[in-house]
Amino acid sequence: MLVTTNAIVVSALKYGEADLIAKIYTLSHGLRTFMLKGVLKSKKGKFRASMFQPLTRLEIVFNHRDTGKMEYLRDAKVREMYVELHLNPIKSSLVMFLAEMLKNTIHEEEEDPLLFEYLENSFHFLDQASKFANFHLFFLLNLSRYLGFLPERTEQDLPVFDLLEGVFQTIPTNDYCVEGKNVTLLKQFLEADFFTLQGLKLNQSSRNDFLNMLLLYYELHIENFRKPKSLSVLNEIFS
Repeated sequence: MLVTTNAIVVSALKYGEADLIAKIYTLSHGLRTFMLKGVLKSKKGKFRASMFQPLTRLEIVFNHRDTGKMEYLRDAKVREMYVELHLNPIKSSLVMFLAEMLKNTIHEEEEDPLLFEYLENSFHFLDQASKFANFHLFFLLNLSRYLGFLPERTEQDLPVFDLLEGVFQTIPTNDYCVEGKNVTLLKQFLEADFFTLQGLKLNQSSRNDFLNMLLLYYELHIENFRKPKSLSVLNEIFS
């Protein structure tokens, strides 16, 4: 079945001397893996390696076989060029971190239009934003909504948050309960949106602590979750 769909590049890994294996999140069929033959050496082919940088937004055409094996692109074009995302060194480091998080968390081979819309809107905002030090924290917290474990907010006024159960409560009941500054920040981020999140004032230590809490939250709710290798680079950038 020939499919034309919007898509977002998650990762591209060099294979051999001239090929790429690209993981691409599609609007119509979720996460798919594509073999791109000769893309690293061909100067006249329809595909360029730069088209498959992480988080690039594409329109792709492929012959979908639903066999669980790698597929092959028939055509691809960039739908909207980013202005800064791959050129600004700080934003490009954020891109590597966010793309690695997506690779480690999204595995479904089925459509999820709400998740796709969230990703597109988020990356468009990041590309345009002049202040974005808190963006990755807000992005990860709200990504959990689409992955099925957004914190339950019905008891949000309570002082303790249980990372294991994803709920606010009165007292700690296990080793994964947190309180204090991280709970205060969690409540603030839950109330924020793209345009107010930079009003949240965090120093380096607070930002790193909150990120580590979010990564533990992901680890508790996603099987075989791995912390991104780019985490250390990200921490240095916002130090």
